Formats: sequence, structure tokens, C-alpha cells
Amino acid sequence: MADELKRRLVHASGSGLVALWLLADALEVGLTWTGFRILMVVLATGALLLEFLRLRVGLDWRLYDVLTREYEQDNPAAYALYLISMAAVVVVFESDIALPAMLMLALGDPISGAVSDNTLQRVKPPKVLGTMFLVSTLIAIPFLPITAALIAALGATLADGITLEVRTYIVDDNLTIPIYAASLAWVALEVAPV
Repeated sequence: MADELKRRLVHASGSGLVALWLLADALEVGLTWTGFRILMVVLATGALLLEFLRLRVGLDWRLYDVLTREYEQDNPAAYALYLISMAAVVVVFESDIALPAMLMLALGDPISGAVSDNTLQRVKPPKVLGTMFLVSTLIAIPFLPITAALIAALGATLADGITLEVRTYIVDDNLTIPIYAASLAWVALEVAPV
């Protein structure tokens, strides 16, 4: 239980990246969206390098024992997928779409996880789905028009709530939550621009 709480706190710490952008933008300290994109790519590249060292070279830090789950021992760890998906939405989308998608992963996922029993299910229970949708909607409303916010929240909820399996590999929702949320928000804005 203590390790699970640590994982959730680390997960939530990703909201600091969004806070960094928002503060830099509000204070006009010179961090451009292009600069933020570069930062996110550097962080994702660093995570990929660490995963290469862990999986191929045998880097074995105690931190990995605490913050990774058993099924991640021979697969890319969730933290790397987390940074890759965040970097992907920042590179592909503008801030009004990317930032709420990042927060849905950083905050929505650990909150929905707190009401889950943490068993692997094809579709999570309604309480978990409802929690993810509500939290994701509340996160998106300051950034997006209400329709786009609801559709982005639906994307995050689908990514969080339905287990995707490719061959025998379970696709971690850390990879899919921001991508689904941002993609559906973009579609909603294109179809019904405000």
C-alpha cells in the first residue's frame, strides 16, 4: 500500500510540468511553447535512455523496486510511457489541448486509481469510470469549451477504463490517456469550433 501511494504521488507530480508552463506564461519569463516542447522531448528522451539502461544493460536502482510494478520488470516502465505520451501531446497539439490532457494523466489517473481495486479488468467498474470522467471534465473546463472538455474527458475515461491488449502486451494507460484525450479534444474543436 505504501508503494502504491508513492506511485500515485509521483504520478501527480507531473502536474508540476503544467504548472511550470502556466507560471512561466503568466509571469512572461521567456519560456515559449516551443521551449516547453523541447523540454518535454528532453525529459521523454531521458526516460527512454533510463529504460534502455534498465532493460538492456541491467541498471538496477532501488527506486525501480519501489516505483515499478512486477509486470514492468521486463517491459517499459509506466514512468517512461507517462513522459512519452505527455511529450507527444505537447509536440502535436497546442497548449489549450495538451495541458488538460497532461493533467488528466497526472491527476485523473491516480484519483481514479484510488477508487479502483487495482485488479486487471477488461473494463473498469462504473465507479472508477465515473470518477475519471468527472475529474477529467473538471480539469479540462478551464482550458476548453464545455463540449470539447466533455469529449476530451470521455477520451481519458476510455483510455483509463478499457484495457487495451496488443497481442499479449497490455498497453499501459499512461501511454493512452493524454493521447486519447488530446486527439478527441482536437476533433471536437475541429468539428464544432467555438
